[in-house]
Amino acid sequence: MKKILIALAASMLGAACSGPKSQPCEGEVNLLPASAFDTVLDGKAVSLHTLRNENGMTAQITGFGARVVALWVPDAEGGFRDVVWGYESIADYLAADDKFSGPVVGRYGNRIGKGRFELDGKEYALTINDGENHLHGGSDGFWNKVWDVRPFETPDGEQAVALSYVSPDGEEGYPGTLSIEAVYTLTRDNALKIEYRARTDAPTVVNPTSHNYFNLHGSTSGSTNSHVLTIHADRFTPTDEGLIPTGELAPVAGTPLDFTSPVAIGERIESDFAPMIPARGYDHNWVLNKDGNEMSLAAEVYEPATGIVMKVLTDQPALQFYSGNFMDGTGTGKRGDRHDYRTGIALETQNYPDAPNHADFPSAVLRPGEEYTHTCVYAFEVRKPGAEE
Repeated sequence: MKKILIALAASMLGAACSGPKSQPCEGEVNLLPASAFDTVLDGKAVSLHTLRNENGMTAQITGFGARVVALWVPDAEGGFRDVVWGYESIADYLAADDKFSGPVVGRYGNRIGKGRFELDGKEYALTINDGENHLHGGSDGFWNKVWDVRPFETPDGEQAVALSYVSPDGEEGYPGTLSIEAVYTLTRDNALKIEYRARTDAPTVVNPTSHNYFNLHGSTSGSTNSHVLTIHADRFTPTDEGLIPTGELAPVAGTPLDFTSPVAIGERIESDFAPMIPARGYDHNWVLNKDGNEMSLAAEVYEPATGIVMKVLTDQPALQFYSGNFMDGTGTGKRGDRHDYRTGIALETQNYPDAPNHADFPSAVLRPGEEYTHTCVYAFEVRKPGAEE
């Protein structure tokens, strides 16, 4: 009966609009058709999978790069907004200039300086794809692979999908054959939970993360400078001009990187603070206020115009916040939205960038017989305009 009610609610949400399919009515959940993603890449089938809960929140996920394609969440007026960047077809993803819209990136998310690290006395050279550095797993990383997909329902009745990929020894320069799984669960309390697990047959390094671009206006209908951000971190990792950590852990107090209290992203984004100049704004790693790997609240984002609140929880030690400083409007996504300057933010739960080259950073090494685990939760709420935080 519950499944029938969910299906009926979804059909009602999609039936109210008589306009073009790519232009939803205000507040309507307008799903992308699975047929737009049905293809074969590298001999493997690509598909699109839709997850729903009883509240009408909806996520669409494809096996190409284990990407989140759409994420419809409730707003303060009783409607729904699609709060992630994405494209309307697999052809659009393949043609896009920005390859990091929504996928799982890895093996190592973020940067490794000069694409080199030493492990057990041996030096490894990775693909260089970001100046003189290695970024997000290289030029053919997890984001460019077709993952195997297994939809299922949790024991609690929540819709989920498990995506898995086997990265062969030597791929992008990484040692060891790595088997990784990313499980997306749409919870009944309006959260998208991502759980990673990985094993290896030889010592390697691993740090996958989700690289969604969020806009709580609803896709790219407004600048993210108006979003009010809190990050529960007293320190960050300063970087050189190539955005590689120097090894220092510096306090955020008294700097534009202090989000320990809620601040609009645009309020200090044009600061001449030296660590922000190479990044043209915010593109930094915050060291979360926590000990160990317990789940904790890492960040909170609030958009006053829509009332949407997104909370980011994780068991990881750090969070990368990127404010869309290199977006230039040349890309066009769902519903014809232009990917303009600072119309999407990334909040990536992670280990520190370049951790394999810093003995004082948390270890990124995974060895045979061990299991890498990582949980990230993007939880959504609604705050009425004028309500107390």
